Amino acid sequence: MRKWEENVRKVTPYTPGEQPKLESMIKLNTNENPYPPAPGVEKVLRSFDVNRLRMYPDPLVNDLRSAIAKRYGMTVDQTFVGVGSDDVIAMLFMTFFNSKKPILFPDITYSFYDVWADMLRIPYEQIPLDEQFQLHPQDYCRDNGGIIFPNPNAPTGELLPLSAVEQIVQANPDVVVIVDEAYIDFGGKSAIGLIEKYDNVIVVQTFSKSRSLAGSRIGYCFGNPTLIKYLNDVKYSFNSYTMDALTIALGTAAVNDEDYFAQTTAKIIQTREWTKTQLKRLGFVFGDSMSNFIFATHPKIDNIALFEALREEQIFVRHFNHPKRIAPYLRISIGTQEEMEKLITFLENYLNV
Repeated sequence: MRKWEENVRKVTPYTPGEQPKLESMIKLNTNENPYPPAPGVEKVLRSFDVNRLRMYPDPLVNDLRSAIAKRYGMTVDQTFVGVGSDDVIAMLFMTFFNSKKPILFPDITYSFYDVWADMLRIPYEQIPLDEQFQLHPQDYCRDNGGIIFPNPNAPTGELLPLSAVEQIVQANPDVVVIVDEAYIDFGGKSAIGLIEKYDNVIVVQTFSKSRSLAGSRIGYCFGNPTLIKYLNDVKYSFNSYTMDALTIALGTAAVNDEDYFAQTTAKIIQTREWTKTQLKRLGFVFGDSMSNFIFATHPKIDNIALFEALREEQIFVRHFNHPKRIAPYLRISIGTQEEMEKLITFLENYLNV
């Protein structure tokens, strides 16, 4: 090792889902929305004054924050935005997880959590889910330096009832509890209402899934004004201009089109439930996903071989090797109804049904 390498911060990075560039593929591996963004987004793109790009954007992101706050019945000083929910959560880790006590999160969960913790030298404990991949609130009633968990969970899709989320918040009044709701728009009740009851809860959401803007990178969170102030202090110490002017305009247009949002999420939910029925008919086993994906395995086939066979047909799903107990599972994003019908037809042929 060279001498200067002794001072390099070494981490094992997060591995994003594969982004193939094929014209005829069915892409069901990164939980993207299969429908285009709201019509107002295209209108903004066509009419945007490019001269605005020579100037710095609004560091307060007031237009977008105001639109988000209004949509969810919050105030602007309870609202924070970032470049995707990954950016928001990274800022949350830097701001609130500074105790010498370990933070807690599930052992099967969004695989960026341990990456951030390792990078920022935050001690952590991964709390095992049960054999059915369920999270139990009582497991989080222990001494800790903070808590984060997705709801619905990723990659399992399992939803924790709001009462159970509140149980975790109530049991941990002295630390910040972060509820990562990237998939909440596809099922379940958001924990946003808990913000008025508890001063230690933060709820994170994203435009990448239900609002079809994964390519624009918009995430946001809600918390009480004191939490948001601390979060902004860290943001402005890191980068004052984290969101560009075009993205602010696109996000504002997307959040203002509630009808389109409701239509597309309803179509995805309907297709998800149809896909569940078909997968069960074919012998697949999975939990009752409330997200825009299904985490499934088949007890009679080699799911790794199936993963490769799907890939050869340019149908892309996601496989995780770690931890070992989820290696037999495939995470299947919900595409359009037509795409899911093609998937089921392939599986019928593969299984000789």
